Amino acid sequence: MQAIFPPEIENWFSRRGWRIRSHQQDMFTASRAGQHTLLVADTGAGKTLAGFLPTLADFCPSQIGDECPPEGLHTLYVSPLKALAHDVQRNLVIPVEQMGLPVRIETRSGDTPSDRKKRQRVRPPHILLTTPESLSLLLSYPDSFDLFKTLKRIVIDEVHAFATGKRGDLLALSLSRLQAIAPGVQRAALSATLARPEEFRAWLAPWGDVGAVELVIGEEGAPPEIEILLPEEERVPWGGHAAIWAIPQVYDLIRVNQTALIFTNTRFLAEYIFQHLWDVNEDKLPIGIHHGSLSREARSKVEGAMARGELRALVATASLDLGVDWGDVDLVVQMGAPKGSSRLLQRIGRANHRLDQPSRAVLVPGNRFEFLEATAAKEAVDQGQRDGEDFLPGGLDVLAQHIMGCACAAPFDEAELLAEVRSAPTYNWIDETIWQRVLDFVATGGYSLTAYDRFKRITREPGGVWRLSHPEQAARHRLNAGIIIDSQMYDVRFRNGRSLGRVEERFAASLSPGDTFAFAGVSLEVERIKDGEVIVRASKKSAMIPSYGGARMPLTTHLADRVREILDDRAGWGRFPDDVREWLEMQDYRSVMPGPGQLLVESFPHANREYSVFYTFEGWNANQSLGMLLTRRMENMGLQPGGFVANDYSLAVWGLKRIDDPVPLLSSDILGEEFAAWVESSHLLRRAFREVAVIGGLVERQQPGQRKSGRQVSFSTDLIYDVLRKYEPDHILLDAAWADARAKMTDIGRLGALLDRAEEQTVHVRLDRVSPMAVPVMVMIGRESVPQGAVDDELLLEAESLAGVAMRADPFREGDSD
Repeated sequence: MQAIFPPEIENWFSRRGWRIRSHQQDMFTASRAGQHTLLVADTGAGKTLAGFLPTLADFCPSQIGDECPPEGLHTLYVSPLKALAHDVQRNLVIPVEQMGLPVRIETRSGDTPSDRKKRQRVRPPHILLTTPESLSLLLSYPDSFDLFKTLKRIVIDEVHAFATGKRGDLLALSLSRLQAIAPGVQRAALSATLARPEEFRAWLAPWGDVGAVELVIGEEGAPPEIEILLPEEERVPWGGHAAIWAIPQVYDLIRVNQTALIFTNTRFLAEYIFQHLWDVNEDKLPIGIHHGSLSREARSKVEGAMARGELRALVATASLDLGVDWGDVDLVVQMGAPKGSSRLLQRIGRANHRLDQPSRAVLVPGNRFEFLEATAAKEAVDQGQRDGEDFLPGGLDVLAQHIMGCACAAPFDEAELLAEVRSAPTYNWIDETIWQRVLDFVATGGYSLTAYDRFKRITREPGGVWRLSHPEQAARHRLNAGIIIDSQMYDVRFRNGRSLGRVEERFAASLSPGDTFAFAGVSLEVERIKDGEVIVRASKKSAMIPSYGGARMPLTTHLADRVREILDDRAGWGRFPDDVREWLEMQDYRSVMPGPGQLLVESFPHANREYSVFYTFEGWNANQSLGMLLTRRMENMGLQPGGFVANDYSLAVWGLKRIDDPVPLLSSDILGEEFAAWVESSHLLRRAFREVAVIGGLVERQQPGQRKSGRQVSFSTDLIYDVLRKYEPDHILLDAAWADARAKMTDIGRLGALLDRAEEQTVHVRLDRVSPMAVPVMVMIGRESVPQGAVDDELLLEAESLAGVAMRADPFREGDSD
């Protein structure tokens, strides 16, 4: 049934020569029927407009008649990025003005001036564009009940980007609160890249009632055109990640295209690639750089230049993955492996941003495994296959923050708030026992901290009603609430106060006056370091490049499985470049190729040490965890381990004694006491505790008039961590830290699946020397802590030497597979 739109909307589409697409009609029809909706549609399909059409219809003069326009806040738009909210505001204002609708549209984020924020609570716009964190803070004010009681619609954009993480937990709790304030509010979520829509329908629905959410599938657009860039003269590299070999070819692509968007997987690589492109920029083309460590001023300047069509190329990270609409981008270049088909599709969608025209993309592999990964990603996108992260139980630290926010707004009844919290599907597992533990934590900090008044944030009155212990707790909560925990960072500034961005504290601590480093696309010399700032001046000296920490982009299980299928499909190797095909054929001849479900382990001597390489294809996090556990177990078994190195595909372990049988090393009981002992003795649990302590409100990052440095926050959390480990090992935040350490830092789920498989599917091969497939991980030994890309030239030299040994056909191998 075709939706009947108000004439103002139909005429607006007609004047622009557009047609209302079927998914836009379906979203409108579902809204009029009172349904929540989830729209999955390609980039450029008008998703955002589809989400807003029911709102715009409510303000059309033909619908209002002689009545006044609806007063109060009507629609809330939530996006993962501040820049995306501003971009949507800019694009939404155009149809509103051209239709002549009496609609006020504003944004609200951490960058919004305080006077405007205050006014928005008293006289709100009709449409408010915000982020999960800003929405949560809005709900912490006593006037939030009046502000949101008129709310009719919530539009959640790019839902795939944050629903499965802690920001999604925070938003889920906020949705439950909004549903309690405005029971009739409709929810709509938008995405271009969902692998499992049913799970997102359940997340979006109150009480997880999937039937209450209608799934709308968008019209198909033109398929993207993707090619994998290959060296014109040289071979696909053995090692490295930066793909510096391709810089001349990438520069040629920039020259022949109007605007190219060049994606990298880390901030370090963005700076690194930018510097190399600038070195070959003989035409002085305007090339920019954009990543999350740059100042807001620097990012805004670059975004403006792109919007005006002034740049020929922009090197960027995930900071530009989402939604920002630059229709003049005609080419996307992905430097290094994409790590997932959905992520690749999201980035490809930045080109053209139009449904009826194909987006063009070039993938640039950094090494041979990345070539296979790029092939797997291209084929997945061509076949319409998506991937993504799994939903996890809602975090207890986020729940504690939400409880505190509710207390700031008004006293609450504990039974009523529990029912509200459990209406969020990711928190329906919270029972009375856990609920009381979280409440006790917010009230006292835990029994080992009850002597300290600063941890007493809420107080229980008779009858189960909770209120703030002191009014000042509200201001402290709003100053510190949030989910995004940055690495310990130092501001980088010129003497005149102009900010360039931030670098990690550990990097800043290694600098001295006179040192140089490259940042924000320029070479800088350190003048002094003081009070969390690195004061710099422009320099012509050669520069070091800062290493940015943070989580590595994980290789998705879906893409890893596709790489394994490629390795097993010998008939398909003929489509690869000669050097890649010869690499695989020599591996197959000299050793074995791991089949689907198998765990191949190769053992061989090299440089007076014994090596074993485990081909897991489970991603860096899982491999890093396995390496820590295996070397501890090897030590207990007297195998005298020397160390390990991991990448996304494999783990290399070495020692003085050979491993004759790897299966006992891989028994699944290693995830019991040995895993616990490793996590507790390493920095992992402390690091996880620091995050949950800040999110849960136990440690404050800011106090009125001052902000703690990352070092001060770490010192505070370490002290509390030691106290709790000793006197209250069952503390709710230690449980939360353990959950994070298991799920996010160690990837225990994938590790457990690997070990279960290993008991039955391990294939062990003893070789006389390094194998062809081991070369990419072997060349990283000794360079584990060096930023990816920083030693690519050295890696090429060493890899060629090691490859010469690995690619010799004879002798064959010492023994048959076990």
